[in-house]
Amino acid sequence: MSAALKRAGAGAPRHFLELLDIDSGALRRMLDIGLRAKRGELTGKPLAGKHIAMIFEKPSTRTRVSFEVGIRQLGGEVVSLAGKDTQLGRGESPADTARVLSRYVDAIILRTDRVAKLRELAAHATVPVINALTDVSHPCQLMADVMTFEEHRGPIAGQVNAWTGDGNNVARSFIQAAARFHFRLRLATPPELAPPAELIAQARAEGADVELFTDPFEAVRGARCVVTDTWISMSDDKASIRQRHNLLAPYQLNSRLLAAAAPDALVMHCLPAHRGEEITDEVIDGPQSVVFDEAENRLHAQKGVLLWALGLA
Repeated sequence: MSAALKRAGAGAPRHFLELLDIDSGALRRMLDIGLRAKRGELTGKPLAGKHIAMIFEKPSTRTRVSFEVGIRQLGGEVVSLAGKDTQLGRGESPADTARVLSRYVDAIILRTDRVAKLRELAAHATVPVINALTDVSHPCQLMADVMTFEEHRGPIAGQVNAWTGDGNNVARSFIQAAARFHFRLRLATPPELAPPAELIAQARAEGADVELFTDPFEAVRGARCVVTDTWISMSDDKASIRQRHNLLAPYQLNSRLLAAAAPDALVMHCLPAHRGEEITDEVIDGPQSVVFDEAENRLHAQKGVLLWALGLA
């Protein structure tokens, strides 16, 4: 049966684009499914007969491998495409790409630069579209981060999480996660690299407890989890890189900064890490680091996202 016939009469697809697009109950459902998958409690091959298209216009290790392995473990088939392999990379509109791929596959995973491209693809797709990273967000990462925190420290609601460094796409998804998972978030960034004020306002309107700091020690004080990320974006030029290093040097996650957090604070980093820049070896390899548990949980959390989006669990 064709993908088009299987979808005949179906309602609007369940897209996974931004955390604020989805209610807390649905996000919690995805995490529960992911944990069941991790514990081996999902029976059968729920993605059997399903074909998932993955379009990666930006480099990836964890996101690509975790999605491909997860889909295959669930019994599905993967069609992997680099941006240069598609007409989307040669000027075809996201709308037309969405219309065509919806006739072939059961879901589309996109990793891209412009969030507008993701939104246009989703607006015209008749199958679920999943955000595998844009320049303004990385919601799949936050699903794994929440799962990891709760595995190690119990419910995240009400707990203090601190961010130190660049107010980048992962930081922005942390802001959205604070609204949906009800934890307290303190962000320390240089003023020049702070997250957008409109996103902070939107998250606060949704109930987020978010505080902004320029002093990383104030942000980290007493936190149960301290998070950072690379200072360098894939698209930064050499002049921008030098400027970022100068601005962000005081925000390095090192043993002195970690000592200001709670004694049992976890350390997270979504990877890849530039050791000696945003995080030191002694911290990322230290006893408080759950960085590699966090990376593993991408596999499990994304299974939950996929099965929720396809209405299969």
